[in-house]
Parts: sequence; structure tokens; C-alpha cells
Amino acid sequence: MHPAPDLTGGALEPAPILSLHGAVKAFGAVVALAEGTIEIRPGEIHALVGENGAGKSTLVKVLAGLYHPDAGDFRVEGEAVAFRSVADSKAAGISVIYQEPTLFPDLTVAENIFIGRQPKGRLGLISRATMRKQARALFAQLGVRIDPDRVAEGLSIADQQIIEIAKAISLDARVLVMDEPTAALSGVEVERLFQVARGLREKGAGILFISHRFDEVFALCDRITVMRDGRYIATHQTSAVTVPQIVREMVGRDIAQLFPKEVAAIGAPVLQVKDLGRAGVFSDISFEVRAGEIVALAGLVGAGRTEVARAVFGIDPYDRGSVEFLGKKLRSHNPQAAIDVGMGFVPEDRRKQGLVMELSVERNAALTLRNRLARFGLINARAERRVAAEWTSRLQVKTGSPEFKVSTLSGGNQQKVVLAKWLATEPKFLIVDEPTRGIDVGTKSEVHRLLSDLAGRGIAILMISSELPEVLGMADRVLVMHEGRITAELDRADATPESIMHAATASLERTP
Repeated sequence: MHPAPDLTGGALEPAPILSLHGAVKAFGAVVALAEGTIEIRPGEIHALVGENGAGKSTLVKVLAGLYHPDAGDFRVEGEAVAFRSVADSKAAGISVIYQEPTLFPDLTVAENIFIGRQPKGRLGLISRATMRKQARALFAQLGVRIDPDRVAEGLSIADQQIIEIAKAISLDARVLVMDEPTAALSGVEVERLFQVARGLREKGAGILFISHRFDEVFALCDRITVMRDGRYIATHQTSAVTVPQIVREMVGRDIAQLFPKEVAAIGAPVLQVKDLGRAGVFSDISFEVRAGEIVALAGLVGAGRTEVARAVFGIDPYDRGSVEFLGKKLRSHNPQAAIDVGMGFVPEDRRKQGLVMELSVERNAALTLRNRLARFGLINARAERRVAAEWTSRLQVKTGSPEFKVSTLSGGNQQKVVLAKWLATEPKFLIVDEPTRGIDVGTKSEVHRLLSDLAGRGIAILMISSELPEVLGMADRVLVMHEGRITAELDRADATPESIMHAATASLERTP
């Protein structure tokens, strides 16, 4: 084992609550973690960054007790540990807050916090009054207000994460691991989470914060550890490093152009949407997308962008208006008709809507071609493997084997499989909803390059994105939505952060 790297920066610092050095974890011939190293001190927020597939998730699962490392030195409060279960990790004071919390929806907030260890009264019965009182005290400690008696079902992701944090505090957790906690949160919810995290830091907790969003990392974290290809690369004081330096360490190269938009010949209209409307959701939606053009649909969360895209593709119905494809009117509420004419849809939620997580990589990559690959109702397995191999190779999907479950892939590689699934149909028009959400900077560049290449081949693309740099870097035209209406249409030359945000936040002027 290599000697432990110096993570202190030469300064006299408190001993770490948690230290992991030289951790190795392999699954057969696939080495998921070749040299996992992290140190978390009391009273610090420590960022862990790296591309998808860098080994971050495997390292977190080692900390959580889900995986037992094959080698390495793992210590908590200076004592060597060997977790065999999640219970061992929690007993040692480590708690993981995942991007998508797993609360019991039918139980109350208080019941979720104290599940399996409910306070008892004199007769040995559960004391709901004590449970409610302790839950309120935990939320007061965190500086938030959540009703302990509310049923968990229907709570926002942000509130669910706060409940998970309250549960961790009730278990006397000294280390909190936050794995992509802000991916599904609004700006207000992110700031509330940050306030909670800073409060925990002041009380001496150590927080490991995993995120692809550099603005959050640099605004919140004290130190940054970088991983690449399953190995520890470096640890920096946040104040002493820049985003370009971190990116270089993450990808092992300079990304000279994160948005490699090539000039493409713009052809005739492929998609024409006319006066589309759905009561209470969106209205008066009219636009077109031409061959070789990338049109971005921008706006704040809740503006109706995804709802419009789902209606265009036929997933959801609409009350009025029409969708024309290559001059022919499409049947409404019929996604198969959209697929048959050459449309594809890469959804925002790849895990729930884009992939079947329990199926293999190759089966997912060929899902859209099942009818073509079937003979007498049976799938031709050889043809399925051939199609999957072609597209996973072209998109450089990193997997130990195409027969592995797609759930074993990193988020960026899962996104590539969703793209492969639709590109295999050779579409003329492609909707991509938040194409780079939750994936690392290197894979983002690959996805952007792919979209640019597709436009260069004459494919019309409608891209929904909440990231202004992505909108400005990739779009030929920008349509901005606000409260279910298009409030601006901007050419690439006229689109600026200010013009987009003005249209995204200002109500559409209405004439009497």
C-alpha cells in the first residue's frame, strides 16, 4: 500500500474524525476503487469531486458499510474499523444523505425519524408525544419548520432530505455524507440546505459534500478532494484553487471548449407546433425546429417546459392546437406515432423514465428496436447484441460487460445508454430534457459534442436545460417560458443571461 498522502497542507489541523487511505474495491476483474483516500475533520465541509466513474459512489458505499474494501486503512476517531453492514457504519457515527431519500411514505415525519427506536412510555408503549417533542427539537436545532405529524408522502425532496439529516443528528452522527443533495432542489431549497450544513459545521460535525456543481462546491466547502479513474488525485484548500485546476485534475486534460458547438447548415422545418394548449398547464405555444438546428427551451422550474415536450411527443394530451412533423399533422397523445415518424425523447429522469434499471446495458440500448428485432414475437438476441454493441461503442459507454445491469453504470454512462437507445432508431428529431443533469464536466463535454454532431448530420434538436451556460453555449435559438407561455424567442447572437432571465421571470404582457 502506498504511504498516506499529506492532506493537511502543512498546517496544524485537528485530527480527522474519519480517514480512509488506499482503499481498494474490485468486483471480479473490474476495479471500481483502486486508491480511495479521504480525510474529514471536525467542523469542516469537504467536497468530493470527479467524473462519473471516478469511484466516488464506491468510496461512499465503503463509508456507509455497503461495501467492505479489499484493502486499505479505514479509521474513525483514530480507531481502525471494518464495517460489515450499514448498521456498523451508523453505529460509528456516519450517516449518508442520498439525492433521493428513502422515507416510508405512509408514516409520519416523526415516525420516519425514529423508525425502529421509538421512545417508550411507562407501560412499554410507544410515546408519540415524546416522539413529536424530540422531532420538533431536532428541527429547531436545524433552524427549519416541518410538522412532525405530517405524513411523508407528498413532501418535497428538500424536506425529505432535512428529515434524513434530522434522523442522522438523532443518531449522534459525527460525519454526514451528502451525495448530490441539490440535484433536484430549487435555488431557495438549496440555500436552506446550505444553512443547515453550515450550522452543523459550526457544531463540529464533519460533512462530505459530493456535487458536480462547482459554484456550490466553491461557495460551501472548506476543502476539495479530487478523484479520477478510481484513484485519489489531490486535496486542496478551496480558497487556494480554481475551477480550471479542478477540472484538469478530474479529467486528466484541459477541456478547451466545454460547449463544442459547430456551425451546422439549417434546413427546412422538421417540427411545427401551432397554438398548443392544455388547461392549467400551458397555452398559446407556437414554435418550429428546423433540420440541423438546436433550439433550447429555457425557463425556471415549473415554467411548463417538460410538459410541452411531453405533449409534443405524445406522452401527455393537449386540449387545442396541433403538432406537425415534416408537414404532416401528428395524432395527439400517441407516442408510438411520434416514434414511427422519426422522433426520439431523452427524458429528464433517466433512471425512472429512460431506462429499465434491472435489465442489461445491451437490452436497454436496443429497447426502442424491439419490434424490428423480433421474429414471430421473439427477440433476435444476436441482432440485439449487434445493435447495442454498435451504439454503446460509438458513444463510448464504459461498462465491464454489455450484459451487466444498467444500474451498475455511472450516471454519465447511463445517460449515454439512453441516448444510444434513441439514436439507434435514426431519428430526424430529438427532444433532450436536461441532457447533462447530474453528470460530470468531462461527460458533459462529450454529450455536448454528440448533440453538435447530430445537428451537423441534419437532426433537429429541442433541448430543455436549466443551466444558462449550456443554453448559451449550445443553442441556435432560445425559447424562454414563464408560467406556461413562451415569453421570448432569442437568436443565438441576442441571447444573454440577462435577456433570458428577464423573460423567465417577467409575466407576459397582455393587451386588453
